[in-house]
Order: sequence, then C-alpha cells, then structure tokens
Amino acid sequence: MRYNLTMLKKTDPQIAKSLAKEINRQRQGLELIPSENFVSEAVLEALGSPLTNKYSEGYVGKRYYGGNQFIDEIETLAIERAKKLFYAEHVNVQPYSGSPANLEIYFSLLQPGDTIMGMNLAHGGHLTHGHKVNLSGRIFNFVQYGVNPKNHLIDYKEVEKLAKKYRPKIIICGATAYPRIIKFKKFAEIAKKVKAVSMADIAHLAGLIIGGVHPNPFPFIDIVTTTTHKTLRGPRGAMIMCKKEYAEMIDKTVFPGFQGGPHNHTTAAIAVALKEASLPSFKKYARQIVKNAKTLAQSLKDNNLTLISGGTDNHLILVDLTKTGVTGKQAEKSLEAVGIYVNKNMIPYDQRTPFNPSGIRLGTPALTTRGFKEKEMKIIGQLISQVVYNPENPVILKKTARQVKELARSHPLYSKLKI
Repeated sequence: MRYNLTMLKKTDPQIAKSLAKEINRQRQGLELIPSENFVSEAVLEALGSPLTNKYSEGYVGKRYYGGNQFIDEIETLAIERAKKLFYAEHVNVQPYSGSPANLEIYFSLLQPGDTIMGMNLAHGGHLTHGHKVNLSGRIFNFVQYGVNPKNHLIDYKEVEKLAKKYRPKIIICGATAYPRIIKFKKFAEIAKKVKAVSMADIAHLAGLIIGGVHPNPFPFIDIVTTTTHKTLRGPRGAMIMCKKEYAEMIDKTVFPGFQGGPHNHTTAAIAVALKEASLPSFKKYARQIVKNAKTLAQSLKDNNLTLISGGTDNHLILVDLTKTGVTGKQAEKSLEAVGIYVNKNMIPYDQRTPFNPSGIRLGTPALTTRGFKEKEMKIIGQLISQVVYNPENPVILKKTARQVKELARSHPLYSKLKI
C-alpha cells in the first residue's frame, strides 16, 4: 500500500507522529466499540485521493461547476450499487453523516413543531431520534417509545398505542444500542394505521442487512437512512434511500437545503465499500459478525456478567454492570488501560447519568474484520469479566494487557501500511 506517511513526516511531523501512534493503538488493541470498524486498503486509497480537490454542487448531470464528468461516473456507481444491494427505489449518497441525513428527512416532510415518534436514547435510540439536547428534539415535538422493563424488548403493542394516541407524522425505527432484531414490517404497519411516514435508521445494521443476517427495511419502510461505516465497513459518510414518491423533496433538502458540494473522495470510498459488500465473502463476514457476537455474549454470561435482553441477535451487546459495583465509566477506563476498547452506555431505566452510566456497549464488527472467530471471543469474554471485577488490581491488569497484545498480534491489522 502506498500509504506510508512519507510526505506527512516531512510537512508536519507532529501530526505524523500522532497519526502513527493512533495506527499502532488500533493494531495493538481489541476494538469492540460496535460503531467502529476497519476499512480496506482500497477504501483508504479512495478516501485519500485527489477527488477531494473537486467541487461538485448539484447532482449527476446537473452540477453548478464544470469538469464533473468523472465525478458523475463515481456518484452514479455508488447510487446504483446501493440501490441493488438494498432493493431501494432511490438513493442519495451525498449526506455528510448520519445525523445530518436524519435531520434532512425531518425538514423534507415536516414543519417545526410537528410530531415525530422515535426511540428513547436511554433505551437504545439515537440523539437525532428526538433527545432534548439535540436539534431534533428542540425543533420537533418528539414522542419517545422504549423497551419493556422486564425483557428489554421493543413492545410493538405499546408503540402502536402511542402512535394512535399522538398521531405522529413520522415514525422512526432503528437504534444504536438495541441487541435484537428490529421488525421493520411491523413498524411500517403501525405507521400506515395512523397515516404516518415510516422511517428506518439502519446505521448499525446496514452491513448485516446486505449480508442477509438481519431483515431488510424495504419494501416495507418508506424512507431509510444509514451511515456507511459500522457494519458496512466503509468511510464516515451517509446515504438516504427511499421510495420514489419522496425522492425529489429529499434531494432538494439535501442540496441546496442543507448542504453545499458533496465530498467526492467519500462518495468514491462509499462506492468501493458497496462493491466489496456485493461480494460473496461479505455475506460470510456478516454471518461471522453475528456468530462472534453470540459467542462473546455467552462468554460474558458464563463469566458472571448480566446482558440487557439476555443476549444478542446482531453485532452488539449491552452489559448491565449494576451488580458488579463498577460503573460504565470505570469499566471503560480500566478496559482501555489493557487495550480493550468499549464505550460506556446507558441501559434501559438507568438510574445513573449518561456520562457515568450503568452499562457498557460492545460489538464484533471490527474484530471480525481482523479475522477473529468464536475461539477468541470466548477468551475475550473472560478477559473483559476479569477486568470488570478487578478494575484496579495491577497484577490482573498487567497480565490481561499482555494477553490482549498477544491476541492482537495473532491477527495483524494493515500489515502493509508503513509508518
């Protein structure tokens, strides 16, 4: 691979040094944050290409600048690949990220103050699904649904009851910390009953959907947003997919309503990631993500940790640390000290605060990319548990850190990348 920091070391040695340290951190640790992954070298090449030099306001065939014939080729490839993989009628690949994409949907269809239904952040939803600190919750009237207090599953009867009571104009499904299958068809049926637009945020699930290990929101859901990293294993970008009847209004909201020129290097990297996701090997990868997650979940349970909903059907696991006497913040810090990366996270009906919650969230996409399988997942579950129950024991932490480095070395990352 040509990515070797040679020019960066000459031009800006301080940034080069920090970048090299970050690459080594990724190589030497175990990345278990479920929203993170490792892109291929091909995606990295597209992302770091001279495509970043070109301004391309507008859409294919209708740009406000000249010299966009090859940008049009790239954007068309990205669109057509996404349409084929997700069975979508229309795709916009220009949103800068998942949060702007969600806001662009709201402003395409609604007026400030209109009612939307979304999942509560503390129960697994996203900030842009109506949390009061987010712009979405400040501009629109959000009704929040959550999970059942006993089994921590979405109660679809309760969702329907809330929908009939508040008559939202959009009903959002999708989550950032829900470890079970989301029934898109059921959400679409509820939306139709109250004449609402159904919307799915599949940022975490996109790769699993393409891989056939999670149901597809189409043809049931009206509008779908997704980021392009996480399980899709692409760059930090986003897409909006929808039925044709919503295409024109959404495109106008993305540009010129919200954004200027698209990030062409990101569009190309998205196209590359979608090409990779179309290969038979990606289905195998998606299946392995879920196998690894289920094995890791069982290992955590076998080592005396409590899981929200009792396990997982997808790529992520939410651990309830209440009985351990350790907070999510403490666990995250201690695990990071040994090279295991997770994130502190609220659990349903949490009595603690978001910055020091009762849980941790972890997932298997990144380690599956590196080639980790069930055997290693059993070991990693043991390591996590021994750190959680001994967060300040220097002997155990030192021993665990050695084991983590040995595991990381057994599955090299970016071995051709010279730093």
